[in-house]
Amino acid sequence: MTTAQPRHRFQTFDDPSHRKGPERIAALRAAMREARVDGFVVPRADEHQSEYVPAHAERLAWLTGFTGSAGTAVVLADAAALFVDGRYTLQAPEQVDTGVITPVPLAEKTAEAWLAETLKQGAILGYDPWLHTPDGVARLERAVAQAGASLRPVAENLVDAVWAGRPRPPAGAVVLQPEALAGEGASDKLARIREGLSGSGCDALVISDPHNLAWAFNLRGSDVTHTPLALGYALVPRQGRARIFLVSSEIAPEVRSALEGLADIAPRGAFADALAGLGNGRIRLDAATGAAALKNLVEAAGGVADVGPDPITALKAVKNEAEIAGARAAHIRDGLAVTHFLAWLDARAAAGALNEIEAVEALEDFRAAGGELRDVSFPTISGSGPNGAIVHYRVTRATDRRVQPGELFLVDSGAQYRDGTTDVTRTVAVGEPSAEMRDRFTRVLKGHVAISRAVFPKGTTGAQIDALARLSLWEAGLDFDHGTGHGVGSFLSVHEGPQRIAKTGTVVLQPGMILSNEPGYYRAGAYGIRTENLVLVRDIEIAGAERPMLGFETLTLAPYDRRLIEIALLSPAEIAWIDAYHGRVREALSADLASETALWLERATAPLVAGV
Repeated sequence: MTTAQPRHRFQTFDDPSHRKGPERIAALRAAMREARVDGFVVPRADEHQSEYVPAHAERLAWLTGFTGSAGTAVVLADAAALFVDGRYTLQAPEQVDTGVITPVPLAEKTAEAWLAETLKQGAILGYDPWLHTPDGVARLERAVAQAGASLRPVAENLVDAVWAGRPRPPAGAVVLQPEALAGEGASDKLARIREGLSGSGCDALVISDPHNLAWAFNLRGSDVTHTPLALGYALVPRQGRARIFLVSSEIAPEVRSALEGLADIAPRGAFADALAGLGNGRIRLDAATGAAALKNLVEAAGGVADVGPDPITALKAVKNEAEIAGARAAHIRDGLAVTHFLAWLDARAAAGALNEIEAVEALEDFRAAGGELRDVSFPTISGSGPNGAIVHYRVTRATDRRVQPGELFLVDSGAQYRDGTTDVTRTVAVGEPSAEMRDRFTRVLKGHVAISRAVFPKGTTGAQIDALARLSLWEAGLDFDHGTGHGVGSFLSVHEGPQRIAKTGTVVLQPGMILSNEPGYYRAGAYGIRTENLVLVRDIEIAGAERPMLGFETLTLAPYDRRLIEIALLSPAEIAWIDAYHGRVREALSADLASETALWLERATAPLVAGV
């Protein structure tokens, strides 16, 4: 499908070439010598420690060519390393010049362990205190002390000093999220925030996470690609009037009027003085997003920096009835677009006339055709054959490849609508899949279904159910190196904490939380498999139950590829769940699909066992 006229798309396919890595790292080393430090730490972060950052904060990508959403580079005078988690162990060596910087999987060694081994005695390691949390700085201090070295903050980020043509900071328009979609007025939210603050013994809260700022004041912005954030900070005193410090000056009179009913509005540049002006109070700083520089400002003014959880994070994670209704509506809308795309993909791929970029553009066009698309929720992962094995692969014009018969095609995508954020992954067979592909796909699907069907007592954490997604893979000696599920926001970030389904998911799951359910399997150099739906935690009634129980409602509506399912590996209960899910997809979508696509969906969601 293509639109009649070319339109602006939310994604580009530029190649952040690593060919400039050597000269840029050389320039950084020159800046290090001028600043009289022997090393410099370059995290993938902005001053809010965000996963998705504006262009001017993409220091790690500019320096190294690595475009992943998490990673840290350490550059010394005679060595450099890039530390990445299991999502990026294949991607990092492809993107960086390994002649000047060595990719290191975190499973093998952390940046701190490498520094303790590599720093020379007496060396000075520089860092930007706006890009590290107090806990992160403490870890660096322990590492350099072990090496007999020292740690020094720099007044100006050394990457910024050598980055010619660095983009200007964004300052997009600020808009209000209607209370009908937010489900709660900002004044009521502030009352709940202050209640949580009172219990902590703190005099004020610094809101350093732009997601929490957006939620608390029912505002959205356009400062960050794919996530509707207005960058800035807020100060919420236990008593008295709140203050908001926004980067943007694009605030329409009606928006400003609504916000000024809640708080004083000031430019971002006034924030440091306001924080210092709090004096000797006890100030809560968010442990996850509050920069070490904030702690320094509070303490320099004679205050006490109380580093701990921002109470907003937990409040935001539990969606209210309006947000849940919005999520359901968004997923029906998104399911229609994804189903149109999958039907289109089937015909296009079978003819051998499809490449990865065309698939990305077509899927975005199908979503835009619904008329409600505000943005994609992240760059679409469109991986054919071996590219599908790169967990967070991002297609560029340099890597774009045609989908070949006998391959698997993995597409992981999402959308931002005013009423909800979506994230869905489907793996599709092109031509006849091999027996191994069917086996691996079905084992991943079994784990996906196990999470979908899980029933668990209140108080359960994501770590306690993560193994359900892996059991069938483990039985074959297989696994995957990423979490099974992340939290999802309400017209906010597609990756939202604190809840997650992972080996490290220690937060208790609560009714109203939305998470992804996305086990996978990746065979390097051959193919990748991932199946992902979003799920809602909800109360479950069980006759005779002795304690309150929870389970999941699946929100995503899109068919699985039946050609990849090895029915012999499934139990009767698993078959029944898949058939029932496909029945829900048909019922929810068919009436709003074009007749040809509705017929395709009927075939794609037919019962797994003939005659059933």
